[in-house]
Amino acid sequence: MKIISLVDNVSHREDIKSEHGLSMYIEYKGKKIIFDMGQTDLFFENAKKLGVDLSDVDLAVLSHGHYDHGGGLERFLKCNVKAKVYLSEYAFGEHYNGTEKYIGLDKSLEHSDRLVFTENETYLGDGMKLFSCNTKEKRHDLGSFGLKRYENGAFIPDDFRHEQYLLLEENGKRVLFSGCSHKGIMDIVDWFSPDVLFGGFHFSKLALDVSLEEYSKYLASYNTRFYTCHCTGIAQFEFMKKYVKELHYFSCGETVCI
Repeated sequence: MKIISLVDNVSHREDIKSEHGLSMYIEYKGKKIIFDMGQTDLFFENAKKLGVDLSDVDLAVLSHGHYDHGGGLERFLKCNVKAKVYLSEYAFGEHYNGTEKYIGLDKSLEHSDRLVFTENETYLGDGMKLFSCNTKEKRHDLGSFGLKRYENGAFIPDDFRHEQYLLLEENGKRVLFSGCSHKGIMDIVDWFSPDVLFGGFHFSKLALDVSLEEYSKYLASYNTRFYTCHCTGIAQFEFMKKYVKELHYFSCGETVCI
């Protein structure tokens, strides 16, 4: 399995640009997958520089309905004419940030015949499965991070029902992909106990204090290798690294082989 970071908040390469967003390209058992598409066309431009032909992608997954993960959806639908895009049945909901600014997907794309709307669990074949975990019990409540949804005429805390996770299994290893882990990275690790996890932790606004230390030690108690990115935050990553030995940052242009 090969994973390439097409978009992240951070790039250490002069030829690869970054943006606030996430996009990963995955090669798995002969399949080519794109997981999220950043907020602009940058994922497409970076893919060309990294030798990734997006027109050859077999299937695509949107982790959730926020602009910084699905903003490139229209570009992908134009550059690739065959791949289905799997996203939550709630992905085109009314998603807002703490200032009540719309941060959702482009609703003009909602009725594309290329989209496949998923529910709680969706089997994609050959060891690939999507999970919403909407019915799972949560042991750690980190709140909504100020993010909201608009429902019945009011703004209410988002429960992130539109978020889903991609699990790939190969050679006895369970590799999990999570866009932002809005439902809580600690609960997500509880639910899956993956061998490897790629994704953001949504910790970028957390203080570097005893709470983050406790979260770090909790994650370190699992036998999981973490490749984090995007919404984790660089300061938070550096802080957590002191406690989580198998914590690595996955920035634009980097490749990991499992």
